[in-house]
Amino acid sequence: MKAFYLLLFTAFFSISCNSVKRTQKFVARGDYDQAIELAVKKLQKDKGAKEYEPHIRLLEEAYLKAKEDDTRHISFLKKENNPAAAKEIYYTYLDLQARQDLIRPLLPLYSNEMGRKANFVFSDYSNDLLAAKDAYVKALYQEAIVYMQRNTKKDYRSAFNVLCELEEVQPNYRDVHQLKEDAHFRGTDFVFVTINNHTGQFIPFRLERDLLDFNTYGLDDFWTEYHGQRANGINYDLGVDLNFQTIQISPERISDRQYTRTQRIKDGFEYRRDRKGNIVRDSLGNPIKIDKYINVSAQVTITTQQKSVFVGGTVVYKDLNKRRQLNSFPISSEFVFENVFAKNRGDERALTAEDRRLLNNYFIPFPNNEQMVFDAGTDIKERFKEILRDNSF
Repeated sequence: MKAFYLLLFTAFFSISCNSVKRTQKFVARGDYDQAIELAVKKLQKDKGAKEYEPHIRLLEEAYLKAKEDDTRHISFLKKENNPAAAKEIYYTYLDLQARQDLIRPLLPLYSNEMGRKANFVFSDYSNDLLAAKDAYVKALYQEAIVYMQRNTKKDYRSAFNVLCELEEVQPNYRDVHQLKEDAHFRGTDFVFVTINNHTGQFIPFRLERDLLDFNTYGLDDFWTEYHGQRANGINYDLGVDLNFQTIQISPERISDRQYTRTQRIKDGFEYRRDRKGNIVRDSLGNPIKIDKYINVSAQVTITTQQKSVFVGGTVVYKDLNKRRQLNSFPISSEFVFENVFAKNRGDERALTAEDRRLLNNYFIPFPNNEQMVFDAGTDIKERFKEILRDNSF
């Protein structure tokens, strides 16, 4: 039992030594905040424990050096007087405040090693924080205004991101909400999609309506919207043309194929007889039966109905402001209507399993041309969606 406790003590001592060495390394490298976090984590367990005492001295040293570094850095940034430094000043003050808030719950910390309480000089940063925050918010606001005045989509998007950052720091600041909406609207690519029929044939209205219903595409993202109808007040910079160039519809075709099926099948039984015509019996006295087979046949007519449509065209990407084509992609689809059924004359017992299945089918009226084009258009829509998804602006 003594050996167990000795082993346990050695393990704890080893872990404690390792953590002290890690903290010392952090301090030596200038990673003061990591040193502070590790020391605080150990002291939170038991600040009076002997094995954790070295962390008190290291915590004091790391805190003092971190505070000196941050204070000196803030002083330099203020002398530099660069509006771009407002963010760094604000967050450095937050670091100073957070460091104090992390250590304060542990106080007082007495170190036997130093023979005194650890000395942590805390400061009131509330006024500095408010002033730094105000300067940071004003700098962000001015930065967003500058972006918006450049009047390009890229800059409007940058302005939006800056305004989002501002809103996180200071909600409901001035007219930021309205500016965000304006930046988002002006930074959005509005894409106008048109369908052009160059085939000389009729395209169903419901197909056009379905193709231009972009709510079912799931393509819109934060900075891109697809419209099938022009909206007031929107300048469409980009366009997509879905050009139907060919629609080929085959005639209605009916073809028949005739087959003769023959099978040798079991058709009852008969008794075995000897030469004298007497029924032969087995050892138990039961009559011996012999399976009787016959040949059966049937004539099967298999009818195939078929009609097809091919729709082909291109998808053209355009810059509407510069009136030039950006890219072009082919698009096509083929839809085939096919119905197969069978009729039989003769003994059904001669039929195959496939023949029997086709006997359950029947003649179906051919779909009209409009329905055929619509059915092909359903596939065109999926292909159109893939092109739009894989080739975003």
